[in-house]
Amino acid sequence: MPVPLAPYPTPPAPYAPAPAPPTAAANGAQSQLVCSGCRNLLLYPVGATSVCCAVCNAVTAVPPPGTSTEMAQLVCGGCHTLLMYIRGATSVQCSCCHTVNLALEGKELENLLLFNHSTNQVAHVNCGSCRMLLMYQYGARSVKCAVCSFVTPVGVSTSSTQQKFSA
Repeated sequence: MPVPLAPYPTPPAPYAPAPAPPTAAANGAQSQLVCSGCRNLLLYPVGATSVCCAVCNAVTAVPPPGTSTEMAQLVCGGCHTLLMYIRGATSVQCSCCHTVNLALEGKELENLLLFNHSTNQVAHVNCGSCRMLLMYQYGARSVKCAVCSFVTPVGVSTSSTQQKFSA
């Protein structure tokens, strides 16, 4: 069946601006921060101004937009606990064993690894308490045993490296 034609052209649709793209909050996006009370990682919806921790009930203020809160992780050198910290920090203290860990990223870490690999300047000494053989960076004044936590002083003389052969 033929379709009747309108005698006049249809008027154009009124101008309507394109809808704005959905915001991060509308998408259900989340961000994260560390609880100011118990140091647990908290997830919260983007746009929130504060977050109440379900574990300790502490209320932590959300930093203003533009503040870098991107998180990074490292393994504690003392107790091997996974630590989270705000990217850009230079050191992170473990809340379990209180070891201060260097937080190196990118070029800093690459340079350190290249330096250690290319120089290979390490020495050995037996722990002053449990006699475990320890390896340390040449030039260090002392080395802490990972087994018994005893701190063994290290001299620059060759007697400390000869010690490994006498035991």
